[in-house]
Amino acid sequence: MPFTANRQFKAAPRLFAEATGAYYTDMHGHKIFDGLSGLWCTGLGHARQEIVEAVSRQIARLDYAPAFQFGHPLSFDLANRIVAHMPAGLDHVMFCGGSGSDAVDTSLKIARAYWRVRGQGGKTRLIGRMQGYHGVNFGGISVGGMVANRKLFGQGIESDHLPDLQPRPALSSAVNHPRGAPSSLTRSSA
Repeated sequence: MPFTANRQFKAAPRLFAEATGAYYTDMHGHKIFDGLSGLWCTGLGHARQEIVEAVSRQIARLDYAPAFQFGHPLSFDLANRIVAHMPAGLDHVMFCGGSGSDAVDTSLKIARAYWRVRGQGGKTRLIGRMQGYHGVNFGGISVGGMVANRKLFGQGIESDHLPDLQPRPALSSAVNHPRGAPSSLTRSSA
């Protein structure tokens, strides 16, 4: 459990028993407002009947389809619906795993691949934001600006962290630097 001290949790476990709408209910029947939408996964609310029914119908028909050399028509339908709402020229959609952490790591791989394909494979340094949260996978904690998230793991992926209000010329300099970001930016310390 990221961000939960194991001893603290064992001493006073906080367990959710169910959720409806914007509220969790704990094991003692207390209602707790879900101000983070289930860590950004339940923005439409918990246990909405129309969503429960749609998910149940889909699971009864096909609960999982591997993405390795296979697809599923509904994923293409959704991609086309998303593209229909995008400006002209933005006509590609990519679904990244099952979490934001997966999406961040995939984005970092895409950034590295982009420079390699362009013949600039030496551009390996990545840029994150000081105090920025980019998930709990290895790439995300490397570019994330929360040092405590990576202190137990040692050196992560080489990255630099921009202050929240980094002047635009410094960002442009970071992007155009041969290795990805100049050392004048704040370097990752862990």
